[in-house]
Amino acid sequence: MPNTKKIVNLLFKKYPDPQIALRFSNPLELLIATILSAQCTDIKVNEVTKSLFRKYKTVKDYAQADIKTLEEEIRPTGFYKNKAKMIIGCCEKLIKDFHNKVPATLEELITLPGVGRKTANVILGSAFGQQTIAVDTHVLRVSNRLGIAHSQNPDKVEEELNKQIPKNRWTAFNLALILHGRETCTARKPKCSECILYNECEWQEKK
Repeated sequence: MPNTKKIVNLLFKKYPDPQIALRFSNPLELLIATILSAQCTDIKVNEVTKSLFRKYKTVKDYAQADIKTLEEEIRPTGFYKNKAKMIIGCCEKLIKDFHNKVPATLEELITLPGVGRKTANVILGSAFGQQTIAVDTHVLRVSNRLGIAHSQNPDKVEEELNKQIPKNRWTAFNLALILHGRETCTARKPKCSECILYNECEWQEKK
């Protein structure tokens, strides 16, 4: 079994103050940015939301948006037709069921169109300051390689990590793990020789 405590400490030594890469200034902006980030890089999403957030400031603005215009505005993020539909539907539901506000519970968030468990955890962790682990592609890959998770099912990985990581560090650990996955433990050609977690890692293919 890998030494989870050591992994946590080493990660925080490298990333003492890990932050989410998506730029936002309120829960609504993070909700929109996270929907746009599906199958798209955070860098590209930040480019698109720069002007988007200047134009659309409220839930109502998105709910009443012209779908064709919105599609063009978010086109660079890919799957723009589907994402535009989700954003409008999501904001219509916020008006109908949540008094124009982004809810702050997992149960409520996952009732919104386009919001699954991962997206909900991102919003709860980074917009509302709650302790959550959002299992994206990086978290899934890195935790399995390290041997602190043993599943390709994001919900099961979340459960496994929740049991091993101290609750008061869930969000920070989550963000640090994502940064590590982006910078070092990449999907292709991971930089094992530079990895701070090399000695703790159980991945059989490590170089």
